[in-house]
Amino acid sequence: MSELVQYTADNGIASVTLDSPHNRNALSTKLVQGVVDGLQQAAHDDGVRVVVLTHTGGTFCAGADLQEASDTAGDQLDPMEVAKLRTRQMRDLLRGIVAHPKPIVAQVNGHVRAGGMGLVGACDLVAAGPESTFALTEARLGLAASIISLTLLPKLDSRAASRYFLTGEKFGSAEAARIGLITEASADPAETVAAWCAELRKGSPQGLAESKALTTRDVLAGIDQRGDELAALSARLFASEEAREGMIAFLQKRPPRWAGEFETAGR
Repeated sequence: MSELVQYTADNGIASVTLDSPHNRNALSTKLVQGVVDGLQQAAHDDGVRVVVLTHTGGTFCAGADLQEASDTAGDQLDPMEVAKLRTRQMRDLLRGIVAHPKPIVAQVNGHVRAGGMGLVGACDLVAAGPESTFALTEARLGLAASIISLTLLPKLDSRAASRYFLTGEKFGSAEAARIGLITEASADPAETVAAWCAELRKGSPQGLAESKALTTRDVLAGIDQRGDELAALSARLFASEEAREGMIAFLQKRPPRWAGEFETAGR
């Protein structure tokens, strides 16, 4: 396991905990690999009936690790090849959650941004607490929610998808439940998830696996059909000059040039 992800298993429940609060659990290559390792460990443990994906700190997941992406862009490595590796890794992680033989339940009580939204969309059940906020911020950075659209678009109300994919605005857990992103807006996500896990442990391994497969069949088919195409799109965007400006602006806490133009004109 990566030091950025903690894994425990007890009484039929495996917990995979994003534990990189210093960068808001951003999806660095090491963190993604840690989640993959935890999911594989749970898949091969006959004593595990359900997997809980959760987090430490006030952010569930901030999306792509923009600092890592920016640092890599400054290296002598081919930015397109690096972007391809990162986006394929993310695609494979989302597929691994959707295709996992055991139910995966997300316990969220913090902020969720960009790629983190894809993780939420891939899970079977999601409880989010009152501290949770959600946003698809890619368009503001010169990117698009390409890979994560594979797990989000099948779940979201189509009008809500258009709104939040394009505007990047924040919304809370009640709205997330209304539009289909999460299962329940909960006053106590840990309590809600514990109740769900108690019910899930009553299912047989075969019954749970086959029942999950029925609900994820179309999402999995979409990933297999369009995953390569959208990974290529994501890589192209991440390697672009416009995205580099967006990421650097974000890290420098300033408006990117396209937003700054309008702010200047409006003064």
